[in-house]
Amino acid sequence: MSKNQNQTGVYSFFNCIEKNFDKAARFISIEKGLLEQIKACNAVYRMHFPVKIGKEIKVIEAYRVQHSHHKLPCKGGIRYSIKVNQDEVMTLAALMTYKCAIVDVPFGGAKGGIKVDPQTISAENIEKITRRYTSELINKNFIGPGIDVPAPDYGSGEREMSWIFDTFLSLRSGDVDALACVTGKPVSQGGVRGRKEATGLGVFYGIRELCHVKEDMYSVGLDVGLVGKKIIIQGLGNVGYHAATFFHEAGAIIIALAEREGAIYNEKGLNVSQVFLHLKNTGSILNFPEAKNIENTEKALELECDILIPAALENVIHKNNASRIKAKIVGEAANGPITPEADEILEKKGVIIVPDIYLNAGGVTVSYFEWLKNLSHVRYGRMEKKFSENMNAELLQVIETVCKKRISTEEKKIILRGAREIDLVRSGLEDTMINGFHKIRDIKKSSKIENMRTAAFVLAINKIIDSYEKLGIFP
Repeated sequence: MSKNQNQTGVYSFFNCIEKNFDKAARFISIEKGLLEQIKACNAVYRMHFPVKIGKEIKVIEAYRVQHSHHKLPCKGGIRYSIKVNQDEVMTLAALMTYKCAIVDVPFGGAKGGIKVDPQTISAENIEKITRRYTSELINKNFIGPGIDVPAPDYGSGEREMSWIFDTFLSLRSGDVDALACVTGKPVSQGGVRGRKEATGLGVFYGIRELCHVKEDMYSVGLDVGLVGKKIIIQGLGNVGYHAATFFHEAGAIIIALAEREGAIYNEKGLNVSQVFLHLKNTGSILNFPEAKNIENTEKALELECDILIPAALENVIHKNNASRIKAKIVGEAANGPITPEADEILEKKGVIIVPDIYLNAGGVTVSYFEWLKNLSHVRYGRMEKKFSENMNAELLQVIETVCKKRISTEEKKIILRGAREIDLVRSGLEDTMINGFHKIRDIKKSSKIENMRTAAFVLAINKIIDSYEKLGIFP
């Protein structure tokens, strides 16, 4: 059994990051010791603190890890889960470092974790734990707009980020940039429009860009473009739902959706919004009208399709089922859904794998936009929206005069509208994902690397090396 495997023989996602890093390191000419510095976590803060829950005092275990200081502040979410442990948080922090480097977001990677089950604890007690955790971070200088900026992750959301901001502000009163101490906040507290769907939209932009490349599409026997592509998505949480919605709107056919309790299938396509409504009403996606139930979720991954999007769990594609995967493209919307052994099997089959280290970076990209908004103290679009509308109105008047034709009221509304905050955020995310894709692809071709994952790690490592060299840290 490999040292990267647990007793059941299943690869740990956390060991996979190191394995992929080492693969990429073979394409980089730099001293081994410097590569080890890039891999190492710079700071690990493990804490235990008491919180009164009901009539009892519970000792809460929690973490904050800062993987890299090559850029500041550090950036990464806070995971609320009973499965949280130090190795998990350290590796997720490393993943954040590489993600940020790939998409040119100037943060070092970080991650936090609180070992609780948010499903079994009241909102009042979650608030107590969150505020106490924040105060511990403040006391150790592990949070701040220029130091370390948390965000939501598994088990947390806008509510928890709002409590973090409020606690930080109460203990750092007078800090003019306090809003930028955390991202993923409600819009009313300095959050940015478009954050909720950012990861799913980033997945859509990344896959769409791949589908526009003739050479890549022809290599797997597919036509260019998304229209008509048959897609299977595993996981209908925040990421999977929004990705499915954007693919559906773009003309792709969502033939199957899979959740923990099973999957549903319709070769002619599923209406994502109706499936989601059915899920809310019944608590399950199963028994959706005009769809076939598939009891074993894993079997849904093996259906005939063009694109498979695992958007839920780690290690769902492994050595035992990889040979049965029929998709031409696999887009990793989740963290670590493919084990290294499965990676090799799919690669031999000619499957294009779009790696998680790039594809699900939409969330941190839009978190960066929120951080910038908080530092500038100006909502996106406030300065230029009216100016753009006035300029468009003048241009429209000239066109009507020259062409001697009146434009309809509905057409005028479309032409005259200035960019809103959500338009600018989505535009920035789209540009980021497109640029990231082509940088990875260029490295893959120029360095004769066989897959996108290794090329993505090479891109990330080179960017980190460049930052260290500019800081004068490397000799």
